[in-house]
Amino acid sequence: MTKFAWGTSTSTGQIRQANEDFFLAVDGLFIVADGMGGHQAGEVASRLAVETVREEFDSAGTDVLVAAVEKANRELVSRSIDNPDLAGMGTTLCAMALVDIGGRDAVGVVNVGDSRLYLMSDGELRQITEDHSLVATLERQGRITAAEAATHPQRNILTRALGIDGTVMVDSWEIIPVVGDRYLLCSDGLFNEVDENRISATLRQLADPGEAARELTRLANESGGRDNITCVVVDVSDDTGRDTGRDPAGRVMSAHTGGDNPVDAPTMSSAQQGADQQIKPKARRAGQSIRSRYTWRVGAFLGALLAVVLFGLGFIVWTGTNTWYVGVEGDSVAIFRGKPGGLLWIDPELSEITALPLSDIPAASLAAVTAGVEQPSQSASRRYVANLVEQHERATSTASTTSTTLASVRPTTTTSTMPE
Repeated sequence: MTKFAWGTSTSTGQIRQANEDFFLAVDGLFIVADGMGGHQAGEVASRLAVETVREEFDSAGTDVLVAAVEKANRELVSRSIDNPDLAGMGTTLCAMALVDIGGRDAVGVVNVGDSRLYLMSDGELRQITEDHSLVATLERQGRITAAEAATHPQRNILTRALGIDGTVMVDSWEIIPVVGDRYLLCSDGLFNEVDENRISATLRQLADPGEAARELTRLANESGGRDNITCVVVDVSDDTGRDTGRDPAGRVMSAHTGGDNPVDAPTMSSAQQGADQQIKPKARRAGQSIRSRYTWRVGAFLGALLAVVLFGLGFIVWTGTNTWYVGVEGDSVAIFRGKPGGLLWIDPELSEITALPLSDIPAASLAAVTAGVEQPSQSASRRYVANLVEQHERATSTASTTSTTLASVRPTTTTSTMPE
């Protein structure tokens, strides 16, 4: 039977007025929860989640542990609906438990949010869980570095937590327990203040798990203590129940997704992994109907987005190819298909060059035609040109008539004889 030895420590920190963290450490079940939603609401959320998981974890199975976390989520949502003072409350939750796999002992791990579980094996510290936060997502996508993530102003924004929605995805792992392995469960108040090198050194130097937990809490407070701090250090003191048929160097047996078969995961031995390798879990969901609902939502959003993009492209193409304008080509007035100057990647197309020279454009219309006068159709463009021609002819005719009239008028001289 696998046996554990453990030590715990928690602190309000140097800034907060209350401790919204809550933890549980009993033989075979260890939990850390970091509440949110403000004073009282955060405390209620973390306590209720931990107590629900403890009550629901009534048999040694990873599936049972996952189901217990899902039940805790539903309890939080229900409580926040019933009590307006608790609206918006939520909590992270990270837990490890002794589970049975085919008659052999294993360590089952579950996680929602950014509380973490580390495994120290053969003197090397590894983060097993994956943070469900905005900054962690950006880092995994390569959009920011680890150094930038450590000081990012939005590092406290979670992408997943208990109590936010009626359904929740729960990450889970199964790990082979080996004597000498040391686990650390902690809230973000520790790793946001103390870097992993110092955490690792502390876990190596202090053999007593209680002393190690207290020292880590002290270091976090010494570094600023800007959040609540909780540390639970768990040592594997006896591994007689583990599966001896597996390679002892292998630690992580598998990562699971709800309703699916286990997926083989890489081992945790230093000879087989690089220092930066992460063990990627698959998220569990509370049933196929939940998966379908999420798929429908994503599909509807993508469909709507695609429709908007296609409509926009269609409008641009239509506008760029089904409009007309009267402009200038060389020394003549011309009709073009398109927009004056073009529209994005669509250049105007010369349709026809008219017989109206640039010099015959009425002065009042010259600037407009040079810039391009938009028309709704080709026939409208021709009518506009015809109107310019008519204006020119009328102006020419008027000038000619005026000249002729002036030329036909002669001055008359009258001679009168005055009597002497």
